[in-house]
Amino acid sequence: MHESGDAFVAVVDGVVCVCPWRTRLRGWLALQRLDESLPPPVLDAVLPPVVRRQAAADYERWLERNPDARPWIKTATWQVPLRWFVLFSDDEREYDKGGPDGEAPVLRYRTPMVQARRRVARGLRTLRDAIEEGPLIDGLVEVGRWLEEFHPRSLVELDYGGLVHMVPEARLAEDRSAADTAEGLAALRAGDGARAGAAYERLTERWREIRDRQFAN
Repeated sequence: MHESGDAFVAVVDGVVCVCPWRTRLRGWLALQRLDESLPPPVLDAVLPPVVRRQAAADYERWLERNPDARPWIKTATWQVPLRWFVLFSDDEREYDKGGPDGEAPVLRYRTPMVQARRRVARGLRTLRDAIEEGPLIDGLVEVGRWLEEFHPRSLVELDYGGLVHMVPEARLAEDRSAADTAEGLAALRAGDGARAGAAYERLTERWREIRDRQFAN
């Protein structure tokens, strides 16, 4: 199996930005996370242990030849992790509800790399001053380390991808998750726990409803 040569390409202010898909690498990484989302009997039925062991061995051999390889794209299933919204502001939100000829809706954010790194650093300072170390801080630290791997003139994009087909149009149009995230962090910096809690509740409730759709039939 060969790595994909495909990439996303965007021209912004005359600068060509290229994001390689690296489908094979992302597939290996996704395979490592399957045991977190599927019960063992289901996982064994979908991907027998011998197949998983072979894939893991292939990945290890590939890593020996490509020790500095990294994914250019991070993905999540049935959700957008809340920590990703820290990188963006509401005025960077792009929403298109789609067209009458079947064009799919689009909801995404895009920001310069330097701005994303600045927001992560500020967000980490705020969280560490307000709460104890835990998964929320650890997740944002991991995002910050990933961003460090890229050229400072890069762009960072958060795209809802296939989630736009799972969320009703009205809910999609009113989704202001980056704004709620920014409001929550601003409230923490101001010492307003009640306002921070309200923003966090809006976020968690919105994304809980979306995640629960994976269990619908």
